[in-house]
Amino acid sequence: MDRLKKRADFIAAAQGPRVARPAFVVQSRLRDDTGPTRIGFTVTKKVGTATERNRVRRRLREMVRLAGVTAPPSPRDYVIVGRRAALDREFPAMIEDFRAALMRLTRTTDRTGESRAARISPEFPSRSTRPDR
Repeated sequence: MDRLKKRADFIAAAQGPRVARPAFVVQSRLRDDTGPTRIGFTVTKKVGTATERNRVRRRLREMVRLAGVTAPPSPRDYVIVGRRAALDREFPAMIEDFRAALMRLTRTTDRTGESRAARISPEFPSRSTRPDR
């Protein structure tokens, strides 16, 4: 897997479906080209000091390497947003969470074949379908 480096790619992935796990959030974007799957890492200042953020980032990179996930058939961009729990979470649990998140993101397509947001649940109606109070 290649790395994401441009800010525009990170922003585009943030607009797509996402899956939250205790130690990280995985954001996804289906691309139109035929390039390889790319992955980017980000950790906000809310997580802690620079040393802690760098440690989280290193753990996330190692998690992706150890997961050994084969690239999906369609080219995608993934952004992994680290959370503070990544400092203490067990590696086997993180790897399983990552594999499950990727499986869920590759399944989040609607009948037209377009990607839909994984964070929208059918049990919670949108504002437009709520009755007036």
